[in-house]
Amino acid sequence: HAQLVESVGGLVQAGGSLILSCAASGNIFSINVLGWYRQAPGKQPDLVAAMSSAGSANYADSVQDRFAISRDNAKNMVYLQMSSLKPEDTAVYYCNAYIYSAAGLRHYWGQGTQVTVSS
Repeated sequence: HAQLVESVGGLVQAGGSLILSCAASGNIFSINVLGWYRQAPGKQPDLVAAMSSAGSANYADSVQDRFAISRDNAKNMVYLQMSSLKPEDTAVYYCNAYIYSAAGLRHYWGQGTQVTVSS
């Protein structure tokens, strides 16, 4: 099996920056898509950004040109660099990945990390 562990989020002022990281561990054979979702209070989770194993990335329109996703395949890690943060970026951010392990191909989620942007 595998698991995803995210770094601690934090509180940042509007216009500031923050980097989230997520580490995948376990008996991993390969990782397909790695990405980030976020869930604001009272709302459904939304995709923020995702990156394929080949490095192709896609972003939500709301974060395009402000957020950047990257991954280190050798370390089984994914990062989300967030800049020009806005109060509406406040949410719990979840790392997720499609991981092929001894348990087969499964979709995994991290525990979530709070990001709060103050105005």
